[in-house]
Amino acid sequence: MTPVGLQHYLILAAVLFSIGLYGALTRRNAVAVLMSLELMFNSVNINLVAFSHFLPDFTGVLFSIFVITVAAAEVTIGVAIVLSVYRNRNTIDLEQVNQLQG
Repeated sequence: MTPVGLQHYLILAAVLFSIGLYGALTRRNAVAVLMSLELMFNSVNINLVAFSHFLPDFTGVLFSIFVITVAAAEVTIGVAIVLSVYRNRNTIDLEQVNQLQG
């Protein structure tokens, strides 16, 4: 049995980031886009913690905690915006929300 190395974590994070990026670019539902962004944030956290584990440095964990904090704030504000748009428009389709421009 081979030990799990840094490349395994990097491949996992790259796959998760790619899935999140695809979801964020192709979905029309605002909630699905928010979930895709969270998947991308979590893939970045996997990278940070993996590098922190394999290198004698603690900054990866600190940056990971910072990213988790920013992601929590992003979800809070994003869900509030989605609820506000749904109350006014009765839809969360991003194609119809672009009418809010200028």
